[in-house]
Amino acid sequence: MTSKGPAAGAPAVPLHPDPEWDALCDSELLPELSHAFGGPYHLLLPHRFDANVAAFRAVLAELDVPGALHFAKKANKAAVWVERCAAAGIGVDVASAGELQQALGHGVPGPDIVVTGPAKADDLLRLATAQDCLITVDALDELERLLAIAPPARPRVLLRVHPPQQPASRFGLTGPEVERALHRCTRAGAALRMEGLSFHLAGYAVPPRAALAAHLIGVCARARSLGLPADLIGIGGGFPVDYVPRAAWRDFVAHQQPAHYHAGKTFHADDFYPYHSPTPGAEALRALLSTVPPGHHATVAEQVRAAGHRVLLEPGRALLDRAGCTVFRIQGVKHRPAGDAPPGRPGERPAAYGLLTVDGTSLSLSEQWFNSEFVPDPVLVTPAGRARPGRPYPACVVGASCLESDVLTWRKITFPDRPARGDLLVYGNTAGYQMDSNESSFHDLALPPKVVVESIADRPRWRLDRRTPH
Repeated sequence: MTSKGPAAGAPAVPLHPDPEWDALCDSELLPELSHAFGGPYHLLLPHRFDANVAAFRAVLAELDVPGALHFAKKANKAAVWVERCAAAGIGVDVASAGELQQALGHGVPGPDIVVTGPAKADDLLRLATAQDCLITVDALDELERLLAIAPPARPRVLLRVHPPQQPASRFGLTGPEVERALHRCTRAGAALRMEGLSFHLAGYAVPPRAALAAHLIGVCARARSLGLPADLIGIGGGFPVDYVPRAAWRDFVAHQQPAHYHAGKTFHADDFYPYHSPTPGAEALRALLSTVPPGHHATVAEQVRAAGHRVLLEPGRALLDRAGCTVFRIQGVKHRPAGDAPPGRPGERPAAYGLLTVDGTSLSLSEQWFNSEFVPDPVLVTPAGRARPGRPYPACVVGASCLESDVLTWRKITFPDRPARGDLLVYGNTAGYQMDSNESSFHDLALPPKVVVESIADRPRWRLDRRTPH
């Protein structure tokens, strides 16, 4: 239950209960690692990644849809995820030569790698072709460059289709461009293998994805009429993650206001990632494949089977759900008295709150990149474990840099007890995009290391991730 009294700050937004993370927060591991590294760090749980992979595979099997799963590597740079892909026999989606080299170096075969991204560099196209990767072509000139540099190898090609539902999108080939590309692939003959089509669609809604998947099936039929094999349908990622309970999320969206944030910061509801989803992860895939698109009489799954196609999936965040957290140590607590914040709604008055300065920066929570906020509440961990109810204390969380904008959490979170220097703040479920999308060694601060926890039985066992930071 959330409180909306004058001193309560914004409504609480706790993550879904997770006994495994609770046990880690109550263990000696977190403070030991904080002392060892002398700064913030990320914890990774690879067995959670494995479970998410299994969930997606189970949906494909249940609906009898042939499919291939590729982890969208941009969601997290850690090597452990690529290692788990190699062990599980799933692919990786990459967009740079560095990502491709890491995937290959950690055991993922070239044919299991999809190379995406617009206007790919020639060196990436050469390497991808040499390793027999599947290359998503985003523009007509890219197709010509690929044909020019590929011989004697035969590149494997997907054509990325511009989404009609999002006419302002910068990705993909328009309808007329797709037709020209199909004819160009036909003229190229044995110089390439045109294996299908894909799309990139912003947002998380299922109906437009289902409609676009059905559209691609139709375009594949056109490609086949020209003699091209075209049996792959790439539906991308965009499978949402359910971070917080429905009631907490609705309460937060309905009641958040400038008085709940440091310096009267203003956020609109559509600034935030949708931290609650009723159909997250593999359930979103089930919903998509079970949808009958407008103008059709069969579900997407039924159409895929009837056409003899395979579906390519590229989830990132959804495979990392509950697979990591980020830990900061509090370096200082500064108290701000009541009255220095702008007034909120009628009947509410600004309340006193604290500024918790941690041993890192907001660059390790990447929603700041989007002028947004990572909303789920961090957990306060004292030397005795998770903080127990005591003196409720509202506070926001700020970074150790000299920039006013270096704020990890603008919202005044009501902690169960007053935080102290040396306590830890644990931001949960940060493996998907939060950890390293916007990292920087600003102020010569070291990048937070990634710690792989491989056993969380009686005595947690850990190691550093095998990726060497750039």
